[in-house]
Amino acid sequence: MWDVNAVSAAVLKALKTYRLSEADAKDICQDAWLELLRVPGALRDEAKLGAWLTTTARRRALRMITRNRRETPRPLPGAETTPEAEVVRAERDRALWAAVDLLPDAHRRLVRLLAHRPELSYAQIAGELGISPASVGRLRRRCLDRLRRSLEKGGWA
Repeated sequence: MWDVNAVSAAVLKALKTYRLSEADAKDICQDAWLELLRVPGALRDEAKLGAWLTTTARRRALRMITRNRRETPRPLPGAETTPEAEVVRAERDRALWAAVDLLPDAHRRLVRLLAHRPELSYAQIAGELGISPASVGRLRRRCLDRLRRSLEKGGWA
């Protein structure tokens, strides 16, 4: 009959090239053996047991790698997705909008337009604020400078 341990060791050795964890490799090897039992007649020549199990295991390994690659979300470049980063981001956003709420009315309205309606041109922003289009740039600069100073006083560099 077959030396199950020797055949399994050969299959595990072949799976090392896939850089799987030891547990995943053992699971795949075990699944290959189960496949042999599930599909009667899958192995036509008993002398080729090792090759059949190795081929079956390699195919399963490729499916596992492909499936895991598709399931693993990738953060945007430069974006941190750790819980700590999310807490810091939420706190920063809260501090920003609290500082915006302390700005004079025209500055506050301008920041909200810039943040929530970035598609607006200076002429459209001027129309919303009731000012000259030529004044939008200066107002924007004063507003953002005031906001920056306010945030710096609060410890946000």
